Amino acid sequence: MDTKRIFILDGHPAETSLSRSFAETYAAKATAAGHQVRVAHLSALSFDADFGQGNYDSWKPLEPDLDNVIEQIEWANHIVLTVPMWWGGLPARLKGLFDRVLLPGRAFDTRVTKMGMPTPLLGGRTARVIITADTPYWFMRLVYGKAMLRQIDGQILGFVGIKPTRFTWFAGTSHPKEGAVDRWLTRVARLGAAGA
Repeated sequence: MDTKRIFILDGHPAETSLSRSFAETYAAKATAAGHQVRVAHLSALSFDADFGQGNYDSWKPLEPDLDNVIEQIEWANHIVLTVPMWWGGLPARLKGLFDRVLLPGRAFDTRVTKMGMPTPLLGGRTARVIITADTPYWFMRLVYGKAMLRQIDGQILGFVGIKPTRFTWFAGTSHPKEGAVDRWLTRVARLGAAGA
């Protein structure tokens, strides 16, 4: 098995969460399997999530924690994101992190375009996104058109060259059925051991 450089971002804004448990389980199993692993928890990062009045010619300087996040993404060849679905999308603080760190010159190049689209600069990386929700996957697919997944896959990670992105969906997480969390953790552990 090829070892990977894996950056895991626990994208839940709270200090304790199922997303954090998944991130830590994945990290432990991936490390035990010989992968190089680095982890960041959104709740521990200090930064202004508001892109503000900046633009692509002048934006806020990145805080040290944000500098570290983009450096870890650049270091990794596999990105793992654990995140809850809130109101059909990403938590605002996590969206703010992406707004701040995925910038021209490091994440994409607006000077070189193809069919009007900027050139991605973070190619050669894959991703796994582990989502917790109360919405069943079938409902997300048929009624919501997989909007959150399409945003993450095509408009965030894929836009900067990180692909393919594979998704793992856990539903009913606010009030899980007996034994569900253990089954979910087992599944995440398998993904971690495989670096998948």
